Amino acid sequence: MSAHPATAQRCFILAAGGTGGHMIPAHALAEELLRRGHRVVLVTDARGARIPGLFEDVPVHVLPAGRLGGGVRGWLRAGRAIWRGRAEARRLLGRYGAAAVIGFGGYPALPTLLAALSLRMPTLVHEQNAVLGRVNRLLARRVDRVATAYRQVDRLPRGVAPVVVGNPVRAEVLALRDQPYPPLSEEGIFRLLVTGGSQGAAVLSGVVPDALGLLPVSLRERLQVTQQCRPEDIEQVRARYAELDIPADLATYLADLPERLGWAHLFIGRSGASTIAELTAAGRPAILVPLPSATDDHQTANAREMAATGGAASIPQGQFTAARLAKQMQKMALEPGALENAARRAKQAGYPTATRDLADLVETLAPPVEGVPARAGRGRPKLKEAFA
Repeated sequence: MSAHPATAQRCFILAAGGTGGHMIPAHALAEELLRRGHRVVLVTDARGARIPGLFEDVPVHVLPAGRLGGGVRGWLRAGRAIWRGRAEARRLLGRYGAAAVIGFGGYPALPTLLAALSLRMPTLVHEQNAVLGRVNRLLARRVDRVATAYRQVDRLPRGVAPVVVGNPVRAEVLALRDQPYPPLSEEGIFRLLVTGGSQGAAVLSGVVPDALGLLPVSLRERLQVTQQCRPEDIEQVRARYAELDIPADLATYLADLPERLGWAHLFIGRSGASTIAELTAAGRPAILVPLPSATDDHQTANAREMAATGGAASIPQGQFTAARLAKQMQKMALEPGALENAARRAKQAGYPTATRDLADLVETLAPPVEGVPARAGRGRPKLKEAFA
């Protein structure tokens, strides 16, 4: 890494849970902070450290972080792990001369944020979902700033005034915003992208092929499908598409997802935070099926804003049948200009400057000149207070 002027360079610690929903926006922020000449360190769990293609040029530290639950014993085990992680994080913050800590939610972020609060360091949490996550909810009143991805965020503690910045996305996805919606003529190929999140989704493997089989022949013959499937479903799905004579590219993991999103005419899948952010950044119409087991039903809330603008249709999983999906697809695909209009509306729901705005907010947390002490914090929190 090249050297930068000492007066401008600061070290920011990013703490994120190990799922893509937390890690991708953290990675986008890291790239922007590095571009501005800062240093960045990531604290996560073992899962986060293994995600390919993220934080490759950034020091990564895995710290103990218990998950709350499991009765009294579970809480005691979690408390001990969090306390050990907090102690290690305090040493880590001192070693790097950290200027501020930015949390992206998930239990692995908790020890580092508690360490920063105990040291009276500047802190910020970013919430990717439309429902404030548990860790962010625990700390929302104690950190300096709360940044959100949506204008309406549920479970926000009273008295907390968030800053709406949107959800940072990868640069290659944001670049799609400057590209036109793929041309779609009445006889042209209709490209469909289907994904079910990091683990795939059995309901999509079961419903989507059958729904495509119900479409009028004139539309079905134009289809070209790319679909992410669970390993245990992929051969059955492949056989079903072959039976329907629909060209389909199936995989358990789509490493080139931004490229595939770029040429897709319609997306069908879950409404995770990163998925919504990428769809609205690129401007791609969607049929969303929120994951019903998501904590606090946050995927339904995530879909709310995009659906309200007309950029997506949201179908509860209990109502997600082949007939319902086929009807929705025909409505969007056969009505002249409907998909193009939905694409424009999807783009209107996006926050294209999210990464820049979040980085700007982060830079306000700490003084730009080395040697200037960080401002006093909110006092030293006790661990039991954080869980009150």
